[in-house]
Amino acid sequence: MGFTEDLGLLLRARYPIIYVATAEEERAELEIAACAKAQGDRAVYLWDFVEGYQGNLNDAGFGRRNPLQALELLEKLPTSAAAVFILRDFHRFLEDVAISRKLRNLGRLLKAQPKNIVILSSQLAIPEELGETITVLEFTLPTPGTIRQEVEQLLGSTGTALSATMLDEVVRSCQGLSLERIRRVLGRAIASHGSFDDRDLDLILEEKRQTIRQTQILDYYPATEQISDIGGLDNLKDWLLKRGTAFSEKARQYGLPYPRGLLLMGIQGTGKSLTAKAIAHHWHLPLLRLDVGRLFGGLVGESESRTRQMIQLAEALAPCVLWIDEIDKAFAGLDSRGDAGTTSRVFGTFITWMAEKTSPVFVVATANNLQALPPEMLRRGRFDEIFFVGLPNQDERQAIFEVHLSRLRPHTLKSYDLARLAYETPDFSGAEIEQVIIEAMHLGFSQNRDFTTDDILEAASQMVPLARTAQDQITALQNWAASGKARLASRSTPLEQRLKPPRSDAD
Repeated sequence: MGFTEDLGLLLRARYPIIYVATAEEERAELEIAACAKAQGDRAVYLWDFVEGYQGNLNDAGFGRRNPLQALELLEKLPTSAAAVFILRDFHRFLEDVAISRKLRNLGRLLKAQPKNIVILSSQLAIPEELGETITVLEFTLPTPGTIRQEVEQLLGSTGTALSATMLDEVVRSCQGLSLERIRRVLGRAIASHGSFDDRDLDLILEEKRQTIRQTQILDYYPATEQISDIGGLDNLKDWLLKRGTAFSEKARQYGLPYPRGLLLMGIQGTGKSLTAKAIAHHWHLPLLRLDVGRLFGGLVGESESRTRQMIQLAEALAPCVLWIDEIDKAFAGLDSRGDAGTTSRVFGTFITWMAEKTSPVFVVATANNLQALPPEMLRRGRFDEIFFVGLPNQDERQAIFEVHLSRLRPHTLKSYDLARLAYETPDFSGAEIEQVIIEAMHLGFSQNRDFTTDDILEAASQMVPLARTAQDQITALQNWAASGKARLASRSTPLEQRLKPPRSDAD
């Protein structure tokens, strides 16, 4: 059911206090008023701290700057009078002992009366003692149908006509924005040159980035990396390429469900984050980066509220890729954290959503530490597949060298001995190969010449790869993958024996 249907049911069932958390105050009030009218034409009373009650001449200004007095109005009305009381920003007063006690008293009283309190707030903050009295109702961002109706109405008033394809693109671009922001960005486009065309889609994108920045939970990450920028990982690439059209309407007609997500487990610096960016670019989907640490707030209930906000925003922007980097660090040691169970509740909400979501949000999570990852995360149904990304073998190292050198020295690529570079860098990860090339560039630049194959080998000889400094942990990861608990990202990933040290010029 939608918001209006859910609210109507709660009103009829005489739920005394309903909490609606939304930043779209105006739209929510209109829908609440419409719902109240449909429920026997109930009277609607609007209150805020500055103006008191509004819209009713008999009670205009009552309860101004006095939230306790605002609640007392409910007792002054006849018991048979059906009404809905919308209290704006009332969450700020819930910690007050008098307000809390009064709400609990009213909760008992209103069970026998056709009156309901609706607390309208931009954030969810409910004291523990009111948890049994207040019912939370979700007010989602505009649906594509609502957005389409609004866009057609706004553009129609200016005489602007869009093709069906262009209209679909505008609606999809506006998903995740409030109606007020949609009106604002369309108005800006029309004010600038009198109409709306495909050039103005960038304005919508910028407005969307601004919205996401203000949440301080998700980052709208520009993805320019391509699948071809990944050296090796052929099994993973094939898996991704087969699902390139899985978000299309043709796939829905075929009966395919939306892809759920991917867990990339493996050694640091092997291209897991690069893969997440390349997926979004290749599938032409927006990339949202989640910093799980931002979900946790200091106030009671704030972390859970931020988690719900993150989920709502990601689903509103769908289809999209939700990238969670190093998820093992975020949820490590769930049972031992002394935070009154906040981390466990956030984790539970998150993995439940991952298992039950029907929206086209493709989750790409990366992890380095197998032991720190909660077992629930590895259960099938959270992700479509779990891939192990190990150290590149010799062929893959050659491909990685070629990717980097073709970007840095495209005209002189043939002057580098890629096969020798790959042979002489056993146990090196992709990130370490990139760093070795940078070190070689510094060496060549300091001597006022271009860097060479020998410079790269010299830099490699000075670097101790992670595979040697953290050999036990990496061996444990490789053994876990070899036991068949994850799919190998590379077609051939032999556990390369350490080859002889880099050859010197004398060799």
